Amino acid sequence: MRYMGIDYGTKKLGIAFSEEGGTMAFPYDVLKNDEKLLDTLEKLIAEREVGEVVVGHSLNADGSDNVVQGAINEFIGDLTLRAPIPVHLEPEQYSTQEAMRLQGKNEKTDASAATIILGSYLTKLTNKS
Repeated sequence: MRYMGIDYGTKKLGIAFSEEGGTMAFPYDVLKNDEKLLDTLEKLIAEREVGEVVVGHSLNADGSDNVVQGAINEFIGDLTLRAPIPVHLEPEQYSTQEAMRLQGKNEKTDASAATIILGSYLTKLTNKS
């Protein structure tokens, strides 16, 4: 099964996908968080035959939801109305900083952060098996 990873931001979203086997994550693109976003995501989910989505869970240092998490929850609700597939939250603390450390800051940093988030989720799935 293929997974989609999302690093949610109020202005843009990083997108990553797994390969068909669902074991490795790869960066895809950075999308604007605008009125076309849900249409674009719905199309990508259908085209790539995505079975599940993993969204970064935005937390404070103490583990509580931060301000952005409210917008993420609303986004997840809207997305599942368009594409009724499972959506999972994966802690995303410091994923953008890790992406910048690995590759430097550039226009694809958020896609790399989505790859880190998705990779973390897939690793947990593999370790449960």
